[in-house]
Amino acid sequence: MTYRPFTIEGGNRPGRWLITCDHASNVVPPFVGGGDLGLPEADMQRHIAYDPGALAVCQLLGKRLNAPVVASNFSRLVIDPNRGEDDPTLLMQLYDGTIIPANRHADTAEREARLERCYRPYHAALAKLAARPDTVIISVHSFTPQLRGRAPRPWEIGILYPEGEHFSPHLITALQTPGDLCVGINEPYTGYLPGDAIDTHGTHKGRPNTLIELRNDLISDATGQQYWADRLSAVLPRALASSGL
Repeated sequence: MTYRPFTIEGGNRPGRWLITCDHASNVVPPFVGGGDLGLPEADMQRHIAYDPGALAVCQLLGKRLNAPVVASNFSRLVIDPNRGEDDPTLLMQLYDGTIIPANRHADTAEREARLERCYRPYHAALAKLAARPDTVIISVHSFTPQLRGRAPRPWEIGILYPEGEHFSPHLITALQTPGDLCVGINEPYTGYLPGDAIDTHGTHKGRPNTLIELRNDLISDATGQQYWADRLSAVLPRALASSGL
């Protein structure tokens, strides 16, 4: 079977939303280390390799919002599609205490091969879908409840956005209104990373956007994935209407 670095679900759906999943997969393509980064399977199932649960939420959300879903089909450890090409963390050698053997000595030629065969095709597909008029980009990620040696993370959901982005504050308000969620505002990460996927295809292009981080223990099974897809599909349209965008 021919390897494809991305998947698109519902590419012809007419909704103005575009759902993206940058870290959907822990796949290592056969042309990278023969399909092996030199890590034990337990590490490839961790958050360091992909965003557990995020793809299923994206797929459900796409159906509920009648929107296309574009997802990567390579591990973030192969090359990170949510980084700019000049970002030093594009090809990680150490992540959350784990050394990535296949990346320790990856040279410029190896980096370029991964960019050309994984990263750039994914971004080209994302750009094509995002070019539709009035697109609103929703990027869905998941985060681990606790990094090694760090304090537990209390947030159930985080909304990441740069200063001046006008949609995300309305989404935060809508999520906070029932008062039953611990919502992180630019937590557990900063809301602006120059050259990342949402900056490149959303902010830089003047498109409404937000990056949603869900704690991965809350979306580890079908019940949790359904719950968050239902909740987000209800709140996103309300937030968009409130924003006037």
